[in-house]
Amino acid sequence: MELMDTIAALVLLQTELKFVGVGVAAGAGTIGAGAGMGYLIGQTIASIHRQPEAFEQTRTLMFLGIGLVEAFALYSLVFALLIAFVL
Repeated sequence: MELMDTIAALVLLQTELKFVGVGVAAGAGTIGAGAGMGYLIGQTIASIHRQPEAFEQTRTLMFLGIGLVEAFALYSLVFALLIAFVL
């Protein structure tokens, strides 16, 4: 009977650790994307401050960069959901 209890405890531990991995994967991806987006917007503001006549081009490139950074955040969430429900 002890062997069955040990196996059940290990299966439960494996499931719990899987969800810890899901949290780490989702959290790290979104924190990284948030930091990248903050850096991108800060550099854009500094660029516009230095060269106001290039506002339109700078703004366009900023929105393109924000889209790419946001895509990486969504990829991390998708991978976290894959870990949670498929693996």
